[in-house]
Order: sequence, then C-alpha cells, then structure tokens
Amino acid sequence: MKALIVYESMYGNTHVVADQIAEGLRSHCEVEVVPVGASTPERVAAAHLLVVGGPTHVHSLPSERTRTMAKEASEKPGSDLVLEPDEESEGLREWFERLAHVENTSAAAFDTRIDGPALFTGRASKGIGRRLTHRGYDLVADPESFLVDKKSHLVEGEADRALAWAKELAASLAANP
Repeated sequence: MKALIVYESMYGNTHVVADQIAEGLRSHCEVEVVPVGASTPERVAAAHLLVVGGPTHVHSLPSERTRTMAKEASEKPGSDLVLEPDEESEGLREWFERLAHVENTSAAAFDTRIDGPALFTGRASKGIGRRLTHRGYDLVADPESFLVDKKSHLVEGEADRALAWAKELAASLAANP
C-alpha cells in the first residue's frame, strides 16, 4: 500500500506533524510526504491512502490573506517564527480546486490549531475532510487536530500524539484492508 501525505505549513508545525504521521504509517505502507505545492496529480493518483493536513487560520483553511498575515507576523521585530521554505506555493484551498474525483480511495485529514476549544479556534481538518469526501475519498478516521500554543509553537507531546494517531490509523487499515 502506498500513502501520500500532503501538507500546507507556514511555521513548520504542520510539517512536523506530517513527518510524524509518515513515521507512524511506515509500518504498514510506503509513505511519501510532500508540501502541497509539490503534490502532483500523478502522486495523488498513485496513492491508496491520501492524508491531508494544514494549519487552521481564522477558523478554517489558510487563504491568500491569512498566509500574508502569517508572513507579516514572522517579520515583526522580536518574532522567533520562521517561515517554511515552500510557504509561497499554492495552498490547500487552491489545491482542492484541481483535485480529481476518485472512487474507493482512503483518506484522512488533520490540522494544527491553537490550543483551545474548537468552537473558538476552528478546525481546518473538518473542512479538509469535507473537501476530501466531496472528491469521492473515503475517510478512514475522524479529522484530527494537533495543538500549537499562542506563540505558534507545537505544544509539547503533540508530535508524539501524531505518531500514535498514525500508528492507530495503520493498525485500522491493516485490520480492514
């Protein structure tokens, strides 16, 4: 089985989570992790499992406006935020517009979001999951959130939680091929 993990990341948190998910899936599948800008239709078509994740911006997926705001935040004096090298590529919103419809392909969705009640922070993973199902993908897990603090750093233990989530996902796929 081949898994493709596609992510959008501004400050590296979602990238770290994507890498941990890949590590957790490797016991069950061949895994490739790519930023959204490097996700080609050929890569997506070759995957038996598509895992998609991104940061939560203003309760949802990042937009051009929120990506600009994130870049500006990283440029403020005293900021310790560092932008991902590929942050200027297209985002998940744009990528979903060209994602082909499929049948019988498994998928999972995740996000990174501020540590707080989802009612107040929003959850990009819910929108990712909806977009995947609208394209014909079968969600094999509930959308999952991994938390960052108010300074946009991954909360301690979240990388380990992403690894554990992926191992559970791999075990579920092994039990129900």
